[in-house]
Amino acid sequence: MKSICVFCGSADAVHADYLEGARQMGATLAKRGLRLIFGGGKTGLMGAVADGALAAGGEVIGVIIPSMNTPALAHMGLTRMDVPADMHARKARMHELADGYIALPGGFGTFDELFETVTWAQTGAHEKAVGLLNLRHYFDPLLAAVDHAVNEGFIFREHRAALHCDTDPAALLDAMENYVHPHDAVKRWLREE
Repeated sequence: MKSICVFCGSADAVHADYLEGARQMGATLAKRGLRLIFGGGKTGLMGAVADGALAAGGEVIGVIIPSMNTPALAHMGLTRMDVPADMHARKARMHELADGYIALPGGFGTFDELFETVTWAQTGAHEKAVGLLNLRHYFDPLLAAVDHAVNEGFIFREHRAALHCDTDPAALLDAMENYVHPHDAVKRWLREE
């Protein structure tokens, strides 16, 4: 992996542990020589992960739509800012630039990006690792719902196991580095076997 796309929230009024965890994630990426790809914002966890990477000497590429590319929202200190036409093009560009994906706590946008990425892996559209940085156990309820879906037969166990989760940025990246795509589960899911 050379580039990691981080999905995360842009809200400022969140617990300080979320912001510190995002900064640590960015710094850990930079220290490992991994390029950060993110949504281009300067607020909330978005700004914190970018600031963490930049402070540690990392390369940071923002991908933002024109309506959000304003002084109030856009991070102005990045290595590069890409400005695709709309949200669909933005997500496609982020996926194109990334070798792996990590979700930090966030809202609807983060959940949308995470589940689209996981779904694309499930259908074989990509073979990249996907992880969750589970700050303050934010993703515990979501993982419980996913585990319920596995138990009810809606998600294959191999696809659930492919969703890496940790509270520590370095440990999460270690797990993602060792990721092996579940090819057999993809074939079974697509009824190719």
